Amino acid sequence: MTASATATIAAFPAVETERVARDSRPLRLITCGSVDDGKSTLIGRLLWDTKAVKEDQAATLQRDSSSGRQNDLGLPDFALLLDGLQAEREQGITIDVAYRYFSTDRRSFIVADTPGHEQYTRNMATGASTADLAVLLVDARVGLLEQTRRHATIATLMGIRQFVLAVNKIDLTGYDRARFEAISHEFKELALALGVKQVTAIPVSALKGENVVYDGRAAMPWYDGPTLVETLEKATVRSNQTVGFRLPVQRVSRPGESFRGYQGTVAGGAVKPGDSVVVLPSGMIANVKQIVTFDLVRNAAVAGDAITLVLDRQVDVARGDMIVSIDSQPMTGRRFDAQLVALQPEGIEPGKRYWLKSGSRRQRVTVTPASQLDLKSGKWNAAEALSMNAIGKVALTFDEQAIFDTYEQNRTTGAFILIDPDTHNTVAGGMVSGRHAELGGIHTGDERVILSLPADLAEKLMATEIFASRRHDAEVRHTSAGRAHELLADLDR
Repeated sequence: MTASATATIAAFPAVETERVARDSRPLRLITCGSVDDGKSTLIGRLLWDTKAVKEDQAATLQRDSSSGRQNDLGLPDFALLLDGLQAEREQGITIDVAYRYFSTDRRSFIVADTPGHEQYTRNMATGASTADLAVLLVDARVGLLEQTRRHATIATLMGIRQFVLAVNKIDLTGYDRARFEAISHEFKELALALGVKQVTAIPVSALKGENVVYDGRAAMPWYDGPTLVETLEKATVRSNQTVGFRLPVQRVSRPGESFRGYQGTVAGGAVKPGDSVVVLPSGMIANVKQIVTFDLVRNAAVAGDAITLVLDRQVDVARGDMIVSIDSQPMTGRRFDAQLVALQPEGIEPGKRYWLKSGSRRQRVTVTPASQLDLKSGKWNAAEALSMNAIGKVALTFDEQAIFDTYEQNRTTGAFILIDPDTHNTVAGGMVSGRHAELGGIHTGDERVILSLPADLAEKLMATEIFASRRHDAEVRHTSAGRAHELLADLDR
């Protein structure tokens, strides 16, 4: 490390080392924003100052910095810790998503450095799809750009509700407080329009490390807020418990005639032996007999667990089906509303039939664009097609029954990708927002009837004359008698 670098770090007070109750769940975050806003440098500085850089990595960084890109402060080129591709180092840009791990005394983190160039927007969307928090960088000299707004919008569509606005390169504006406050105000207005209320704005110099891990009071006495790492330590992890039990079936296990199990990773909620479940889309009901993992029999399973579920009776279950709790079921139907990001140059063609893949299920779907977001005005304008990088609202029409939760409720069962059947390219990533039409009553249009009744009563009702002709337009959600009684009591009130 150079003398000037040592002096720069020594000028900051030591971080608090008192150990507190450590959160066992790592926080997943992304850095995003326009090109050259300093995303890779910021993460590199985080890794460097949290001592996540090994000795051999530090030596390589010093060597590569001396022979490559230089800075006026004699500091290492921290971006090289993230930019691993040869093309990234030659051009000084980020192309692919780079994941890194670091930790403090309070918490561990998984950070994704995403590209800022518009042509690599699809890579940014990939990084945002699993993140709990977004660190959005803005160059203090230029403020919010169209790509800044695009990344903020995509992060919001991906369910991120925690933002850190890092107004970077504040040192190049002479630590201008008015400039920082103007950018912060503009972004918070954008965030409110997107439905995001949790925004922390921090003036930082990623290169110097001010307000990253160590505070920058010496240069910015007017800022008394938290540093970036302090903000990250207090952030919350997105919960997977917002819906009932969900098990997308990936494989049917039959090692012998006496055993039949259904394998998959729990995508939401929890389950234990004795629970009543429904197999979708068939609607068959069974009880959980046993929960098996690779080395033991479990008393319960929660979201994220890879399990084999054994039921108490023989039912027809195949790969792509979903086993769910009987009293908290996902939506089923053939028409859904969704929002998506077009990822390929050909965009999204109206009326074209694509393959839609969600979890282990793949289905034919026709996509009808309805509107496209104007990133400059923030308004949704009518659109008949979606070009590359466009953010649009669409209607999905399936050839057969589809199964979804809304993305807001469950990231796993509410997300999908579209695949071009001709090229096999992934042309879009999307999030289900709900049914295509408002439901209510019994009518003759495209809307569907939902029955939430005990299985035997639902079947009897479907056999009556009033429903016989609309059998395929009704959705039967099996529920327990107790839950059906509660629903009827609610209607009486």
